[in-house]
Amino acid sequence: MRELAADGIDVVRVSYPDLIGIERARDVLVERLPAVVDHGLSFCRAVYHTTPGGETVEVPGGMDAGLPDICVRPDLSTLAKIPWEDGVASCLGEAYEPASDDLCPEGPREVLRRAIAKLGELGMHAVAGPEFEYYLCEPDPSSPAGWRRYADAPGNVYTSGRKGDPDGHVLRVLRHLRDLGLGVTMGNHEFGGGQFEINIDHSAALDAADRAFRFKSSVQEIARSEGRMATFMAKPFNDQDGSGFHVHLSCQDAEGRNVFDGPDSEDGLSETAHHAIAGVLEHAPALAALLNPTINSYKRFGPDSLAPWLIDWGLDNRSAMVRIPPERGGASRLEVRLGDASANPYLGIAGLIAAVYLGVRDKASAPPPLEGYGYDAAKSPVLPGGLSAALDALAADEALKDVLGEPFVTAFLAYKRDEVARFRRHVTDWEFREYAYHL
Repeated sequence: MRELAADGIDVVRVSYPDLIGIERARDVLVERLPAVVDHGLSFCRAVYHTTPGGETVEVPGGMDAGLPDICVRPDLSTLAKIPWEDGVASCLGEAYEPASDDLCPEGPREVLRRAIAKLGELGMHAVAGPEFEYYLCEPDPSSPAGWRRYADAPGNVYTSGRKGDPDGHVLRVLRHLRDLGLGVTMGNHEFGGGQFEINIDHSAALDAADRAFRFKSSVQEIARSEGRMATFMAKPFNDQDGSGFHVHLSCQDAEGRNVFDGPDSEDGLSETAHHAIAGVLEHAPALAALLNPTINSYKRFGPDSLAPWLIDWGLDNRSAMVRIPPERGGASRLEVRLGDASANPYLGIAGLIAAVYLGVRDKASAPPPLEGYGYDAAKSPVLPGGLSAALDALAADEALKDVLGEPFVTAFLAYKRDEVARFRRHVTDWEFREYAYHL
């Protein structure tokens, strides 16, 4: 408390991720922090099961149990001053069962820990480097959605500076997130109009997911402070490509050696790397439910979209679902391009680690790598075409469910199937335009 006060901090924001990666939080006056550390903060468990629109979904352990509490305890090791919010610091919270030392099984951090622990049984730990794209939007009362893309000039592909970012948004974000300690490294204007990418350094999987979660929330907060909206929606615009969540993933042994490196093999990858690739491919339909978790996600897929459509892998091939970057040695890794930016980073990384664990444990065999440009359905299986199919694949993947935990998977499936049911009942603008006048 003395250190915080000396730094001008009088409020600590304690935040934690819900099932879909939305930041849930409470602001605590510094003088109340000792009590919060001792006793935690009570949140209704149904927050895990609340939709982006604020509706509570009937998930086991929520409404049927009388809307009980969870206890969120601040993790002060993650405490950091918020550069754009005077007098405020933030830290992550850990979700526990009430009056217990048991972590909530559907808590995203705990789901990732389960996967990390299973991989540890094989003497390995995962290193992850997340990459996110997002669109920045400005208010536009004349638009049906109320927003338009910021700085929407065509052709500013992979540029930096005022040409594609006239207000210096990326520079502000980079500096703020550096000062927050999130390990950001660089940023640029991406492919689409008003689309940006900021890269995050690699680290141990849980730390990488923590920083990715805070990164997304921070970008959204900074955009709001500018009077704008940053959206990590998978495909917010019909006339532009979607936004991806790519994960660079490697594994190390107890001595810190990269176990994916195979200097004596033809492609420079070890047998362990090939088993890991095979695991990701084998469980890809179920992984889609975690890495492409919305109705909108599957509108990003398709031929020639530079987003995955088929279950395949390739050597330095961006048209493959799993790309193997050209670096070898200690930098040997998988770049899994399946995910979109709407994914909860904890759950996406947990699913990938679980698939790698299963592939290595079972010594799974990968098919030959993709040659040339992909998107030929005669060469490789097609990913699920919609959220419902992906959820069915997750429900049927007993091995992956066992690693991630049955309570979590049950909650996630119930929550997401409610989303599918609500969408099927909703009349869209497209349907009205297509049918109303003529039918």
